[in-house]
Amino acid sequence: MNGQIKMTENEAKTRMEELYSLIAYHNDRYYNQDDPEISDFEYDELSLELRALEAEYPALKRKDSPTAKVGGTVKRELRKVAHDVPVISLQDVFSKEEVMAFVERVLQEQPEAVFSVEKKIDGLTLVLRYRDGKLTDAITRGDGETGESVYENALVIGGIPKEIPEKLPYLEVRGECYMSTESFEAANRKQAESGGRIYQNRRNSAAGTLRQLDPAVVKERGLDIFIFNLEVCEGRSFLGHLESLAWLKTQGFPVIEEPIRAETAEEVWQAIEHIGDIRYSLNYGLDGAVVKVDSLQMRRQLGMTSKVPRWAVAYKYPPERKETLLEDIVVQVGRTGRMTPLAILSPVRLAETTVARATLHNQDYIDEKDIRIGDTVVVQKAGDIIPEVLSVVKEKRPESCRPFTMPLFCPVCGAPAVKDADGAHLRCSGDSCPAKDSRSLAYFVSKDAMNMEGFGPSAVEALISEGYIKTIPDIYRLKDHRERLIEEGIIGKEKSVGNILEAIERSKSNDIDRLITGLGIRNIGKQTAKVIARNFKDMDEVMAAGAEMLMELPDFGQIMADDMTAFFASEKNRKMIEELRELGVNTSSLSIGEKKDQRFAGLTFVLTGTLPTMTRDEASAIIESFGGKASGSVSKKTSYVLAGEAAGSKLTKAQQLGVPVIDEEAFREMIK
Repeated sequence: MNGQIKMTENEAKTRMEELYSLIAYHNDRYYNQDDPEISDFEYDELSLELRALEAEYPALKRKDSPTAKVGGTVKRELRKVAHDVPVISLQDVFSKEEVMAFVERVLQEQPEAVFSVEKKIDGLTLVLRYRDGKLTDAITRGDGETGESVYENALVIGGIPKEIPEKLPYLEVRGECYMSTESFEAANRKQAESGGRIYQNRRNSAAGTLRQLDPAVVKERGLDIFIFNLEVCEGRSFLGHLESLAWLKTQGFPVIEEPIRAETAEEVWQAIEHIGDIRYSLNYGLDGAVVKVDSLQMRRQLGMTSKVPRWAVAYKYPPERKETLLEDIVVQVGRTGRMTPLAILSPVRLAETTVARATLHNQDYIDEKDIRIGDTVVVQKAGDIIPEVLSVVKEKRPESCRPFTMPLFCPVCGAPAVKDADGAHLRCSGDSCPAKDSRSLAYFVSKDAMNMEGFGPSAVEALISEGYIKTIPDIYRLKDHRERLIEEGIIGKEKSVGNILEAIERSKSNDIDRLITGLGIRNIGKQTAKVIARNFKDMDEVMAAGAEMLMELPDFGQIMADDMTAFFASEKNRKMIEELRELGVNTSSLSIGEKKDQRFAGLTFVLTGTLPTMTRDEASAIIESFGGKASGSVSKKTSYVLAGEAAGSKLTKAQQLGVPVIDEEAFREMIK
């Protein structure tokens, strides 16, 4: 276990509950939302720690432990389908010693065993069913027992044969649906052009695409598939896995590329190392290597544990790490004025992309790792996405290196730097800092704020650099420059310019919660802005509200109230609101009437699991419309837990704390 420190039983119970909650949360982000927040490596560390604690304290293990099941649930928008063969996960291993131990155990029981070592594609599992040679269904993993049918989407995925030469009564194969490098880059180019969210990794993109309800979107994004296992085959028999893959290839299936045959533990490890060496040169992402016993009869004899097959393991590669030179440290200024040190690196190829910079967070982070300009540093991409400096190679440090200190003044406008309330970060105190202004403008038009579709950060930057916009009101004056914008083409031609101008015009009718959010007031986010919109009739009332009045609102504290009043105490900001009003932007609350029914005022709800007929976002919006609060964690202060299918650890914690638990039917009674 972590730190090799022996825990008491109470400490172990507390830590296990934390891990149950964390793993359930990250399972939901990965399997159901296709939007993981941590890397596979970090997730695996949590799972390993939980397994170790469960082994040491078996009496504390929960019956619904995530170590005993696949993490996903079924999306309710798509048809549910029961799997003929349960779609189970493999045992993960992380070291050469574990791989050798697996091979030696198999060889002790099956001395003649031969192994297949294959690439583990980083995508979404898909089961394909064929009857009389024709594709009849395509089903996602789901929870391992029940998946969701994406048959219509499978029909437009080029690599999936719609019909095969041998008309067998029934055939079921399992594969991994993925997005190639070219398709991923093309999808991101389109997202950038439309101002949409840039996809951070290919697995999420593939998963989100496969679950689209519109096959045209799936076809456009160019998914591919590799078949890696034959599950059911009526009318033919095979002795080995490699033999079955060879036959599947003759039927037109794109089978997993270059499976490596191995007979000894050392050959297995050499194959894993080979795949590791080439993983970043491939046209698709890998998250490991799979080692399988080839003989199908031996697989049956080896059998399964209660959770995983005993005839296969999945080796997980650690994040790729490389040394490079830290050439400089520059300080960036964000939209709220936060000053962030950024490492300028000698470009290095890492996890498929060239890395030339990495955030250093703050002065404390730099001091803790003793990072200096001119150092040789070890870098990796957390989750194969975000570059980070792990450590300094001290033995390669030049004598001329000196400690780095954050500047006392903003590097952009020269205003004094002030410390944040947390004491760890510095912030520009200037009222007219160009860096703050450009990022503030990009935030104002974003989906979270005024939601001007197609108006992305690159378009904002282009308009700033060409002098078209300097302040928020300038955005609403862009229509006066329509012909010139089309002629110059700095944000596209006629169609792109037209779409952006239409989006700007539509935003004028937004409720004031979006306007307040877009202003980028420190510590005032989307939910807080909604509270304000429900309690003030217009922006004049908002600007006139004092800190004491604001603190009477739900969830408002002293810091938030002070930040709000300080923002509107500025004559510059008050003038901006008046300009927006004159330009036609709505400054009256459209949701003021919602506070007439405050039946949930003072109540906090926690939502967990999958509700039968509404999403959690829809339920949260209803709760907030009645004056309540939707929270993400259960505590003694929680009023109700609204639980759906596969509720997980939040439900357990609610039961332990005695918090009332309701289902959707009871919730609907409350909102009648």
